Amino acid sequence: MTTQLPLPTRKLEAWRYSDLDALAKVWPEVPGKRETIAVPAGESITRIIAQQAREGAVIVEDYTVTLGRDARAEFYVLNTGGQFGRITLDVTLAEGAHFEMGGAILGSGTQTLEIVTQVTHAEPGATSHQTVRSVLAGKATGSYLGKILVARDAQKTDAEQSVKAMLLDRTATANAKPELEIYADDVKCAHGATVGELDRQALFYLASRGLPPAEAKKLMLQGFIAGVFDGIEDAAEREAIEAAAIAALENLL
Repeated sequence: MTTQLPLPTRKLEAWRYSDLDALAKVWPEVPGKRETIAVPAGESITRIIAQQAREGAVIVEDYTVTLGRDARAEFYVLNTGGQFGRITLDVTLAEGAHFEMGGAILGSGTQTLEIVTQVTHAEPGATSHQTVRSVLAGKATGSYLGKILVARDAQKTDAEQSVKAMLLDRTATANAKPELEIYADDVKCAHGATVGELDRQALFYLASRGLPPAEAKKLMLQGFIAGVFDGIEDAAEREAIEAAAIAALENLL
């Protein structure tokens, strides 16, 4: 006999901002992807995740990533689709490994879109850098929950999180919860989170130069998320995900 997993509740920190009503409709057989990735010592991978589900869909993608000594993993995430779209990354770093993540959340209507990460620095000398940008319109909710855990023996850890959100409507909601849990004493860890609106003076300046309001907003939003996908070395792949992000931005305006 198999035991059905209980539906998450908001008492669980990782599900505090989720659309649990939408999730309940498909629980426990939630559509999505569950993948385990092991990067051997000294090797590197790049993974691009574009979550662009159809309207009304509920999608949960889970990735468990283990990096060997001096390994490197780069993840680039675009989360734009579905009524509820959630992408989780659980990453463990061995000595000297590096994890890079660039993510964009672009939502409108009543969407709930999430990126949830836990990065465990299990051994000394590992590094990680996470950059997340959100643009939200209507009554959309965009959430980034990112925990960095530094183990007791993981000296010389260098970890950073940068989280920024832009609200196009006062009815939209951005949640940012960067978190550090550190048990070593010789580390360099930093995080920052901001939520704001488009600069009205900058919009006025662009309008005074003859740009229509929608085009001015589009240019400013492109600048806001610029750099998230710059690390993708394959030009065709980078252009494809940037084009998808720009198309999603246009739908918000």
